[in-house]
Amino acid sequence: MSSSATTGLEVRSGSRPLRDAVELISSMRFAITLLTVICIASVIGTVIRQHEPFVNYVNQFGPFWAEVFGAVGMYSIYSAWWFLLILAFLVISTSLCIARNTPKVLHDLKTYKEHIREQSLQAFHHKTSGELAEGHEAALARVTQLMQRNGWKAKAQVRQDGDAVRGVMVAARKGGANRIGYLAAHAAIVLICLGGLFDGDLVVRAQMWLAGKEPYTGGGFIADVPEKHRLSLANPTFRGNLLVPEGARSNVVLLNQSDGVLLQPLPFDIELKKFIVEYYETGMPKLFASEIVIHDHETGQAVPATVKVNEPAFHRGVAIYQSSFDDGGSKLRLRAYPMNHRGEAFDVSGTVGSATTLSGGDEKYTLELAGLRVINVENLGTPQDATDVRKVNLVDSLQQHLGSGAKAPGERTLRNVGPSVTYRLRDASGQAREFHNYMLPVELDGQRVFLAGVRENLAEPFRYLRIPADDSDSIDTWMRLHAALQDPALRERAITRYVAKAIDGDKPELAQQLTISARRGLNLFAGAEPVEPGGPLTGGLQALADFMQANVPEADRARTSDVLIRILNGVLYELTQMTREAAGLPPLPGDEKTQAFMTQAVLSLSDAGLYPAPLLLQLQDFEHVQASVFQVARAPGKYLVYLGCLLLVIGVFAMLYVRERRLWIWLQPAGAGRTRLTAALSSTRKTLDTDREFESLKAALLPAVPAEEAAR
Repeated sequence: MSSSATTGLEVRSGSRPLRDAVELISSMRFAITLLTVICIASVIGTVIRQHEPFVNYVNQFGPFWAEVFGAVGMYSIYSAWWFLLILAFLVISTSLCIARNTPKVLHDLKTYKEHIREQSLQAFHHKTSGELAEGHEAALARVTQLMQRNGWKAKAQVRQDGDAVRGVMVAARKGGANRIGYLAAHAAIVLICLGGLFDGDLVVRAQMWLAGKEPYTGGGFIADVPEKHRLSLANPTFRGNLLVPEGARSNVVLLNQSDGVLLQPLPFDIELKKFIVEYYETGMPKLFASEIVIHDHETGQAVPATVKVNEPAFHRGVAIYQSSFDDGGSKLRLRAYPMNHRGEAFDVSGTVGSATTLSGGDEKYTLELAGLRVINVENLGTPQDATDVRKVNLVDSLQQHLGSGAKAPGERTLRNVGPSVTYRLRDASGQAREFHNYMLPVELDGQRVFLAGVRENLAEPFRYLRIPADDSDSIDTWMRLHAALQDPALRERAITRYVAKAIDGDKPELAQQLTISARRGLNLFAGAEPVEPGGPLTGGLQALADFMQANVPEADRARTSDVLIRILNGVLYELTQMTREAAGLPPLPGDEKTQAFMTQAVLSLSDAGLYPAPLLLQLQDFEHVQASVFQVARAPGKYLVYLGCLLLVIGVFAMLYVRERRLWIWLQPAGAGRTRLTAALSSTRKTLDTDREFESLKAALLPAVPAEEAAR
């Protein structure tokens, strides 16, 4: 781009401010500034994930900066008004630059500059002169033949002095494509920006501004959405997402906007016949593809097609890309276990994406089934602290992305841990927590445990409660123990059984003291007795620790704690055996496996008091229904972008690798059948190639000239 060209486009208004404005807009410094801003904005758009829910940005930046960044369009940079305005100004700037310089470029391509004075040739860097031992006409014929043989386009001007010929100026040029490359590169920028503007949401925004279209922010069925939220079938450009479950069909694309969605109908239906997904051993998808049938509304034809990643299908100028996959409404059956010690366990059925009302004691909760994942390949090779499940997120990978297949550093032991379900429990005030529970037990640190995850919001990782699996790989033994721990009568029976077995007729005078200690420890652990009179009910191992700190001298705490924990473990073991007897199950054997189960059961019971929900739902069975997420786009501007990219390649290649050169040869009769030759070469760039080319021309033009005369 040129900032100082004075030929070409002229402003004839006579207005100095207008001329200055045009000069500024069409200048190189203005265009470079715009390109710099676009590059910075593109970097921001890459770093900040676009079109995320606003709550995600609040969690990331805080309420104040989230509002500020949202106001300037940081969450949808490529469709922000200021970004589109910058693109528009870049188009105008580059177009004006082309308009100003094209006439000059075309004029230079047509002219040979044969009117140059012969004395001016001495001012060039590459020049030579000498005498030829041949006549004027013979020299001109030889020079003409030399120019044609070397690809020079030449024009001769005969200069006379009266009736006599004073000499002939031969003007030649080569490499004019360099100038064409300049125009091609600048035209490419215009075409690419126009294609980007057209295939962006500028057309959609224009319909919102001029046709009264509004984003839809509600819920419900697509058929019930009012017309003002729907775009026309004739909409020339759009890009959005379409979710189609297996066995279903759809023809309405959702165009995400910052404050809702717009609905774009298609002239055909997309039916998903089958979704195919294959996984690497890491659990990451290796291949996912969709076998679809396109039902054309106008012709009634059913066109089968297969859509894969980077292999879209096309119909009526609309491209159908495989974007991702999701749940298409899988049918779930779950078992709801009370965690607030009220009521019996019961079954719940529903489909992913649906909601139902549950009773959690005195309160009503809305259960929202958010997702089903049938394959979870996780890295289970990193040991974790087994003493506090509140700090355990399975392994490092689970701490960040449980169910995502992400890998943790260190030794990797990849294993499919089975299906998992994600759901939300929403209370009467509308507050919700998200839960993520595994269907099958997972072996961690040598113990098979069920994982029940919970988090307060999307910005947090899941925290997992480890519930030990019994000899039948079931959660039922622990759940019965959890319920029995809150029954005072069962606690007393368990204490009596424990004391009877511990004393066994030996030192009966210790029975009363052991009973008191066992009762105190069990009641503290169950949260049925405060640490201090009148204090709050806490429960768990923390209650025992607080009791020791408040009532036992520091020197005796370690010994007393060890005794109290052994008593607690013994009573809980008896309580477990009692619940199994009541369920008609054989007692647990007194082996190491049972000991490991009881150790984990005590830890889980301790942390269960912190579980922030009245119900724990475990997945029992499911009918998996998959869905494909297609990105559907009509993008006619892509052809402008393709053409612009082609011109950009041609232009850059021409400007970098093609050198424009001009050559002037002055032939002047010297008498006695001799001719005086003076030659000069001009090039847009001084390179070693130019030096070698001129030396070759000198040798061809002055073959018989002595060296001392040729190099002046």
